[in-house]
Amino acid sequence: VAPLTTVGNLPFRRVMKKFSADITCGEMAVAHNLLQGKSGEWALLKRHPDEDVFGVQIAAGHADVYTRISEVIENEGLDIDFLDMNLGCPIDVLCNQGCGARLMTRDNKLRESLKGMTNVLSIPVTVKIRTGWDEKKPFAHKLVPKIQEWGGGGVAAVMVHGRSRLQRYSKLANWDYIQQVYEAQSNDIPKLPIIGNGDIFSYTDYEEKVLKHEGLSQTAMIGRGALIKPWLPTEIKERRHWDISASERLDFLKDFVKFGLEHWGSDQQGVNTTRRFLLEWLSFLYRYIPVGMLEVLPQSMNQRPPAFMCGRNDLETLMLSKNSKDWVKISEMLLGPVPEGFEFEPKHKANSYK
Repeated sequence: VAPLTTVGNLPFRRVMKKFSADITCGEMAVAHNLLQGKSGEWALLKRHPDEDVFGVQIAAGHADVYTRISEVIENEGLDIDFLDMNLGCPIDVLCNQGCGARLMTRDNKLRESLKGMTNVLSIPVTVKIRTGWDEKKPFAHKLVPKIQEWGGGGVAAVMVHGRSRLQRYSKLANWDYIQQVYEAQSNDIPKLPIIGNGDIFSYTDYEEKVLKHEGLSQTAMIGRGALIKPWLPTEIKERRHWDISASERLDFLKDFVKFGLEHWGSDQQGVNTTRRFLLEWLSFLYRYIPVGMLEVLPQSMNQRPPAFMCGRNDLETLMLSKNSKDWVKISEMLLGPVPEGFEFEPKHKANSYK
């Protein structure tokens, strides 16, 4: 499961584990905030015992910052299995600080960051990248051989999102190019596993994108697919299109609420926090079109649910609604009534759904 800002919180990851996800990763944490001791940022690195293979993702723009935070993580003895470098985030505020996708364009800083991290960490480093800055000029096939050389045995894998920074999440991910990235590596030193990411939304997507591209790791990273269809790992492993019922979907939302109250507290503040993150997740979940209502299988990632679509029962219809007031109704079924005048506006608005 990809690191997912805001929605990829610990209770969400516990739900993903129930649906057979193998590897989970914490939300992106900004190194400067960690080094300043901000408790909210350190909370992003917390692991639940359910997470048997767990990593954290760090964003920084300078080698000394990556090295310092690696030293802190090593000295604190944090319970994590790998540390992921964020070279993929397309958000302006991060790129303007030299972090995220901007670091892909700065060879010297990336080389020194990798050397610093692999020298001080006893756990593997992974690197999450995009195809490049602009889709017309991809350069990941030139960058990955450098990471292969600079990693010095300390880099365990590179995750490649098949879109450029400027594409963000629009248009289709380019899996043929991800295969090119793998093939561009040197044969003189051990090749890095290349884990593909982008548009996996069904078991058939997994087989067409991952298994049919020679050389790629059979591990696939899922992001939006996990947010919209958290049962996706089960579908992939069991090779089926699961026509999950509305009541089954309500059951995993009950699990999320239970996990949320355990994690954030069961007082009023904990209830409010759980509700906010539940609503953020519901702003993705409504995009799922039930298998039994599709004319053509499977649903594609960017296939927009028809407006005012009716489900096979009242609960399914409510879950298909893109009206945020209906998401609030679902939250009230699980957490009780909201205060008078309560409104919700999702933090994340994927531009594929404009």
